[in-house]
Amino acid sequence: MKIAISLAMAATALLVVAAHGHEQHGTPAYSAGEPGDPKQPSRTIEVLLSEMEFTPARIEVKRGEQIRFVLRNTGKEDHEFLLATRRENLKHAAVMKKHPHMEHDEPNGARLAPGKTAELLWRFSKRGTFEYSCLIPDHREFGMTGHVTVK
Repeated sequence: MKIAISLAMAATALLVVAAHGHEQHGTPAYSAGEPGDPKQPSRTIEVLLSEMEFTPARIEVKRGEQIRFVLRNTGKEDHEFLLATRRENLKHAAVMKKHPHMEHDEPNGARLAPGKTAELLWRFSKRGTFEYSCLIPDHREFGMTGHVTVK
């Protein structure tokens, strides 16, 4: 009985630590739209990630359009791309300051080592202006942000 109680307490502690370690992960709703459908047509946009900038830094899409983002880290350090609202990215950046080596496994974001490439497939179902940022501590503050305007 003591072993069962100890195991239950340990499992609960792990869940609490995981929940505090990253508040946004596991959320089924996304502010900037939704994960894309690989069976549907898409337009490809290449985004270069380098020291403290994204190229392009501004993208325009139509509401309902599906974009295949090809992300290429052309820099000398790790960078990431996280698509959300400015407010959500600022909140997430605060969590990243406490956990700078946090890995992302979300359909709206990726972390890339130098020289690596990743793809994200995203459907922009909502109008507005959304932000993509590198939330590695200090990168966003030094200007590593971009914007997607959905018309």
